Amino acid sequence: MDSLLHQLSGKGRGRVYLISSLQRILLNFGKLGELIFFPSFCLLCSSLLESTQEKVVCRACWEKVKIQRQFHCLCCGRFFQGAGESHFCPSCIQKRPPFSLHRSCGNYKGSLKDIILLFKYRHFGVLGKELARFANRVLSREKDLWWKIEVVVPVPLHRKRKRQRGFNQSQVIARELARLKGIEMDQEVLVKIKNIPPQTSLDADDRRKNVSGAYRVKNGERIKGKVVLLVDDVYTTGATIRECSRVLRKAGAKEVKALTLAQA
Repeated sequence: MDSLLHQLSGKGRGRVYLISSLQRILLNFGKLGELIFFPSFCLLCSSLLESTQEKVVCRACWEKVKIQRQFHCLCCGRFFQGAGESHFCPSCIQKRPPFSLHRSCGNYKGSLKDIILLFKYRHFGVLGKELARFANRVLSREKDLWWKIEVVVPVPLHRKRKRQRGFNQSQVIARELARLKGIEMDQEVLVKIKNIPPQTSLDADDRRKNVSGAYRVKNGERIKGKVVLLVDDVYTTGATIRECSRVLRKAGAKEVKALTLAQA
C-alpha cells in the first residue's frame, strides 16, 4: 500500500513538473511573439524598450510630446499664436460651424506627429490606444467637451481605403475613448460613400469641395436627439469635421462636438 501511494505521489509530482514546464514554454513563446510583433527598440529614438509597458515608442519619447496650452477659439478650437485670451475667431463669429466646439491635444509636429504617423501608416494599433489615453488625459479638464455626450462616432473611411489600410485609425481612437469614458460608441451610423482623393494635397477650398457629399448617416434614429462626440486623428482646415457634423445634425443629432489628436 505504501509502495502504491509512493508511486502515485511520484506520478503526481511528474504531472506538476510537466505542467510547469509547459507553462514556461508557453511563456517563452509569448515573449517571442512580443518580439516579433512589437519591436524591442523605440522606433523614434532607437533606445531599448526596457519596461514591459513600453510598446513601439519609449516613455522618454512620449514625454517629449508637447501639450498645446496656447489660447484657442472657443468654438472651432483653432490655436492662436502669441499672447492673449481664448475667444471666438473671426470665422466662427461670422458663421458658426455645424459642430458646437472642437478641441485638439496639440500641434501636428514633433513627437506627436511622429507617433500618429507610426500608428496610421505602420499599423501599430497599440499606439492608437495609447493616443486615446493621451487625449483623455490632456482634454479631461475640458468639461464643455464631455458635457452630456451620449455617443462617440469615429470619422469613417471608405470601404476601399479601409481595406487597403487594414483599419480605421479614428475608430481605434474612438473605441478606446468610449471605453475610458463609459460612453457608447457607434461605428456604423456614419459612413463614407465616396472614395475621394486624400485631403493632404489640397488647399482649403478644394478640401471643402472634396468632402462635400462624401458622408451619409445610416439608421439616423440611433443618433436622433443625442449629443455626439465626433472623433478624428488630425484637424487641418476642419473640412472633414464640418461635413460630418453637418450630416449628423441633418440626420437629427441634437449637438455635435469634435475631438482630434492634433492640429496641422
